[in-house]
Amino acid sequence: MLLQEPPRDHANRLAFTEFLLDFRPRPCEIGNRWAPRRFGAYLQLIQNQEVGIMRYRNRPFLTWGIALFTLLVFSVTPLAGAEYPARPIKLIVPWAPGGDTDAIMRIFAGYMSDALGQWVQVVNIKGGSGTVGAREAKNAKPDGYTLFSAHESIITTYATGIADFTWDQYEPICLVSSTPSVVAAYPGTPYQTFKDVLTTAKAKPNTIKFGATIGSTSQFFPLMIEHNAGIKFRFVSYEGTAPRMRAIVGGHIELAETNIPGGKEYMEAEKLRLLAIATDERSKELPEVPTLKEVGVNVTYSVNRGWMAPKGTPEPILAKLEQACEQVTKADKLDKKFITYRKFGVAMRAFGTGVRFLNRKEYADYLRNNFDKTVEVAKLMGVYTPKK
Repeated sequence: MLLQEPPRDHANRLAFTEFLLDFRPRPCEIGNRWAPRRFGAYLQLIQNQEVGIMRYRNRPFLTWGIALFTLLVFSVTPLAGAEYPARPIKLIVPWAPGGDTDAIMRIFAGYMSDALGQWVQVVNIKGGSGTVGAREAKNAKPDGYTLFSAHESIITTYATGIADFTWDQYEPICLVSSTPSVVAAYPGTPYQTFKDVLTTAKAKPNTIKFGATIGSTSQFFPLMIEHNAGIKFRFVSYEGTAPRMRAIVGGHIELAETNIPGGKEYMEAEKLRLLAIATDERSKELPEVPTLKEVGVNVTYSVNRGWMAPKGTPEPILAKLEQACEQVTKADKLDKKFITYRKFGVAMRAFGTGVRFLNRKEYADYLRNNFDKTVEVAKLMGVYTPKK
């Protein structure tokens, strides 16, 4: 499975790789490989139990010989002028493991690893409503080996004064996916429909506990509902989707934003009650869940995820990353040689997420327009407080 950690025996056998590369091997769903392409055949032998580094633990000469060879492969190849990428790429996800962005980007990173011929390693750097990881990516060396997984929070955190930087301090690469938002309730609440929420919120403002990551999309979405419906929630802050979902399933909060696959799974297990979806029409995956528009709240909202690079990343690198994004996301519309990437679209549909590709220029235009709209809405809602 994509999100599983490798077994302990694999971790032990790959200890020398971890030491040299300074990252823990993770599955990338490409031929069951646990590390970059150049190690593929060797690691496959390890997985098949035909060889094992630990077998040679009492033969230090051979073990250090293998380590030295590995070091030479990784250090000499880039100096020989190999084309980008010549080594693994780090993708910073600014949220905790187990959330929506983390899950989507681990799947996408697997396909991008295949398209680029190098492993794309997902690194979770949480904190500050996503701004800790965002700042680290912004300040990284612009050499194409540190990338950033972004969504609308890169704009909303600026508009609400949590961050002093926004999307234009990065190089947009591509937009990848779009996930509609769903309002969910803990089953122990009295809210059977979203109209029940509206009734209570109007009668008792600031009493319904709505879990959100302050300044991010999960707060901006209910803020838009507040503004449109003339109500007020009581926000409870959680750092990312995973802890927020644990909180609502545990009954610590009453409402939260979720999405189709996560919400449907919990609903079928009777751990969540889905009240409304923020789309123009009802979802085929959740036909019984009404839209917000149906209950009189004129709000549509989705979380759109893409890749960015530090400002100043060379044009040839951005072009290659953009091309790989297009191969993975638009495989059904391209040449048959890209047929192996069609599984990404299937995976996203199963995840209740649409594949939405925008190239560098289109993505930049989208972010620019979204920034203007977000600022306008934030001003209307009285939450526009950018840092000076």
